[in-house]
Amino acid sequence: MPNNKVSHPMRDVFFTGEFKRNLRQLAKKCRHIKSDMQSILDTLETGANPGDQIPGIAFKIYKVRIRNSDSMKGKRGGYRLIYQETPDNAIILITIYVKTEQSDISPQEIQAIITTYEQKQTTEETKQDLIPRDQMTSEEDG
Repeated sequence: MPNNKVSHPMRDVFFTGEFKRNLRQLAKKCRHIKSDMQSILDTLETGANPGDQIPGIAFKIYKVRIRNSDSMKGKRGGYRLIYQETPDNAIILITIYVKTEQSDISPQEIQAIITTYEQKQTTEETKQDLIPRDQMTSEEDG
């Protein structure tokens, strides 16, 4: 019998500072947020793009609902995860919030988070390019 499964290579998943801050804040009151998110992260890594694409942005941006097991409201009162699929097929987790605590995020706000993330990435790459390789290893050893 032929195997009808489509094999997707594992994708890299990155996150913005905004996502990290929001996750840290939510984890204080939503004890199960990490386990609630795990199945979505696994899905993203395998190549699928769950959720709905957000119009009005120049990138492939998606919003997915995630059930909040600390709340009895299901997906409707759960988390909203906003993520980007990059041209090289990586995933960037842009932000996460609880629908009952925050209204929808605007395309302009999403664009601002992406711009900040890209600027930070460029700055970090530039800093690494300025440090000679032999100094990097000697600093790590010292």
